[in-house]
Amino acid sequence: MTRPGRDDDPDRLYTLTGGRTRPDSDAFDLVTLVVGECEPAPGMQSEHTAILELCRAPIAVVEIAAELRLPVGITTILLSDLLHAGKITVRHPHGSDGAYRMPPADSTTLEKVLVGLRNL
Repeated sequence: MTRPGRDDDPDRLYTLTGGRTRPDSDAFDLVTLVVGECEPAPGMQSEHTAILELCRAPIAVVEIAAELRLPVGITTILLSDLLHAGKITVRHPHGSDGAYRMPPADSTTLEKVLVGLRNL
């Protein structure tokens, strides 16, 4: 059953991935940030072009999938293609132990949070 607004026709998805069901890389999870390293080239698959357009600034895998209106699994396969071609880089917000790590905050932000908490 398809959901309104999504184009997840099995034939189209099969064509997008070349029949692959898994990415060639385990570099991606839902919150992995993706950054484009180049401009789209003529002749690229339209989904690859769309991904590179979205990745001009860091963007999470789940956001890319939502913007493309594709399942996350299909999106990670397309991202894997671009990663192997050197067209994107990835940034993981997870530490070596797998726990989520917030980016370090600057002292100004921490001071504003502290003032806000004191005012409560």
